[in-house]
Amino acid sequence: MIDQDLFRAVLGRFASGVTVVTTRDQDGTPHGMTVSAFASLSLDPPLVLICVANDATMTPLLAHVEQFAVNVLSSTQEAMSRRFAGKSDDRFVGIGFHDGRTGIPVLDDVLAWLQCKIVARYPSGDHVLIVGQVEHADVGDGRPLLYYRGGYAMLER
Repeated sequence: MIDQDLFRAVLGRFASGVTVVTTRDQDGTPHGMTVSAFASLSLDPPLVLICVANDATMTPLLAHVEQFAVNVLSSTQEAMSRRFAGKSDDRFVGIGFHDGRTGIPVLDDVLAWLQCKIVARYPSGDHVLIVGQVEHADVGDGRPLLYYRGGYAMLER
C-alpha cells in the first residue's frame, strides 16, 4: 500500500478549483463549507459530484438535505474560501448571498454556480461522495481561484 504522506504529496501536485458548497437545514439556516474535491460527472443528465470528509461539520447535514449549491470561487475570493474552511458557526455573517431558484444560498460575485438535487450518496473511505443533478446554473466573469500544493494559486493567462 502507498505511504499516506507520499499519496498526499502526489495529489497536491494536481491543481484544483476552489468551491464553496452551500445548503439550508430544516430550519432554513444557511450552511456552507469550502470544497476542492468537485468534478463534473455527466452531461446527460447533467451531474456533478462533491467529496466531503466524514468528519466535516456539514457531513451530517448533507446526509439529510435534498439539495446543495456549488459556488465556484474567483481569484479575488481567497478570504471567502478561508472563512468557509474554518470552524465558525456563522460563516455567512457579512457575506453577500442570495437565494437561488430552489431556495439554496448562492454566494454573490462567484465565477459560476450550480444548484443541484442530490441523487446519490456513496460512502468512500474517509469521505462520502455526493452526486447532484444540476437543476440551475449560471456564470460570472473573472479568473478562478486554484488550490495547489497546500496553498492558493492564481491562473495566469
